[in-house]
Amino acid sequence: MDLKEIQSLIKFVANSGVAEVKLEMDDVKITIRTTLEGNAHETTYVQMPPQNMLQQAAPQAQMPQVPAAPAAPAAPVADESSKYITIKSPIIGTFYRKPAPDKPTFVEVGGSIKKGDVLCVIEAMKLFNEIESEVSGKIVKILVDDMSPVEFDQPLFLVDPS
Repeated sequence: MDLKEIQSLIKFVANSGVAEVKLEMDDVKITIRTTLEGNAHETTYVQMPPQNMLQQAAPQAQMPQVPAAPAAPAAPVADESSKYITIKSPIIGTFYRKPAPDKPTFVEVGGSIKKGDVLCVIEAMKLFNEIESEVSGKIVKILVDDMSPVEFDQPLFLVDPS
């Protein structure tokens, strides 16, 4: 079950007037609770299998991985005179500049990138999504601090495509 399916399920339950829904599928357990007075409070629990069970199932994996999430479509910055392209977050999560704490950063200001290069990782619900560039160019500015929460469509990088 992917993030969009879970988000759709949460919205559906919130609008249905049901107080609680539990869903169990293979290795994922989801419980969604809402209050009946206007759905003022919503709690969602997602339970993944214990880490040691993941390692037994896939010994080579050190952390749960998902296929690379497509990068958000690159869009021009609002300033008409600017020649930079803004790369935005395709998902909500925590922004990481490195694949692991002891590894080097994916990109630096002034560094050249090509289409398909990994720019960062965004963790969402303990899944680490690699964000790839859809443009080639040079990183002008990194707009988010490492280990910071990011919202959907939040600008992450400025790229000079020339």
